[in-house]
Amino acid sequence: MVIASQLRPGMVLKIGEDIFKVFESTYHLGQGKMPGSVHARAHHVIKGTLKEFRFRPEERLEDTQLEKHEMEFLYTDADSATFMNPDTFEQVSIPLEAIGAATKFLQPEMKVPVESYEGQPVSIVFPEVVDVKVATTAPPVHQQQDNTYKDATLENGLEILVPHFIKAGETVRVEVATGKYVDRVRADAKRF
Repeated sequence: MVIASQLRPGMVLKIGEDIFKVFESTYHLGQGKMPGSVHARAHHVIKGTLKEFRFRPEERLEDTQLEKHEMEFLYTDADSATFMNPDTFEQVSIPLEAIGAATKFLQPEMKVPVESYEGQPVSIVFPEVVDVKVATTAPPVHQQQDNTYKDATLENGLEILVPHFIKAGETVRVEVATGKYVDRVRADAKRF
């Protein structure tokens, strides 16, 4: 059990029969006779839907843990992604809606932690920012135009906007949730 005022991002709550992973929690002070409250935003770990909650600060909530196992991504089909345990060769499928935006960035043979609840795989742990190679884009323009963007297609087929100085074959950092360009990966930085 956890007290609502102690909620932190990353905690997993069991509310009824549903499991939610908290990604934002804020405490709101009360005024006058109105008591304070805790506002939490969480993802349903199986359906991938977003839900907002409001709790009394002293309210007791049932928390739980998700098991994590390093697995290798194999392939996606119309509605799920398949992963394999590299030790036992056991394969599991996770619905694409539970994985969310990270689906576009999965590459064959990529190793990712798969989260399970009571033995059932429910989601994956994916970084917020990934490095992806630019497949095609217009030739670079090396003028002082850091604030203007052009279209580029990444090696995974995703189309994004990148600054004019980016050329095909370069690696860029992309925010997974939004699909937006973050930064260019320099050749000397990739070695680490």
